[in-house]
Amino acid sequence: MNNLKQETEFILKKYNVKANKSLGQNFLIDSKVVEQIIESSEITKEDLVIEIGPGLGTLTKELLEKSKKVICIELDKNMINILEDRFSLYNNFEIINGDVLKIDLQALIKNERKTNNIKSVKLVANLPYYITTPIIMKLLEEQLDLKSITVMIQKEVADRLIAIPGQKNTGAITYTVYYYAIPEKIAIVEKESFIPKPDVTSEVIKLNIRESSKLEVKNKEVMFRIIKCAFMQKRKTLLNALTNTKVFNSKEEGISILEQVGLDINIRAEKLTIEDFAKITNKILS
Repeated sequence: MNNLKQETEFILKKYNVKANKSLGQNFLIDSKVVEQIIESSEITKEDLVIEIGPGLGTLTKELLEKSKKVICIELDKNMINILEDRFSLYNNFEIINGDVLKIDLQALIKNERKTNNIKSVKLVANLPYYITTPIIMKLLEEQLDLKSITVMIQKEVADRLIAIPGQKNTGAITYTVYYYAIPEKIAIVEKESFIPKPDVTSEVIKLNIRESSKLEVKNKEVMFRIIKCAFMQKRKTLLNALTNTKVFNSKEEGISILEQVGLDINIRAEKLTIEDFAKITNKILS
């Protein structure tokens, strides 16, 4: 860790910058964690890598060595200067100064596929904790041409993202992740692995994007809306939550639907598998 810590402190001092708290910046100083992220992302010389929030370029440096090209998306202008300076000699480096939530990643990937002979597109990021969920949702819901997403995020959020629907830690987002990807836990990262030290423990996870979903659901958007309604009143039974949010027109209709799909009328949302929600969706739409 020491070498990377010294290098990070040197860069911060050289450019006279500090971690931006409002952007959730914490700089990784543990080389073992860097190795784990790079290794688990399985990057080859035929791959395009999109890195969100590269910061000082700790991961970028390794990604550039392993991949065909790296496109960094960074919001902080202070970091842009450092990155451009640091990687000016690399001909496979590109940087975009902007908010990833506002960038057309679909068009970006399409253009790269057209101009470069790329085998796969992989996303790697040390995501700011305050904006993790919107970024993950964007990456999945836009059904981007990605092979995998390897990210470091807050452990509490990570555990919810990689949970198996219907088991421990299940939340509404668990079903979205499971529908689009096969999640994988890579490593726990302690607070001491960063400067400044964050308030929470982190975790590296990998989402291997499914080529297609085997789930038989008539309308996935309707299903995700039903899941969202079910978890809006998580402490209530599924029947009450879906009746209160008007998914079921009445309690009687709800009881009928749950009985038809073979579910206990007193079951709670977090106990349902994604297949259970698909059955409810299909019954409502039939």
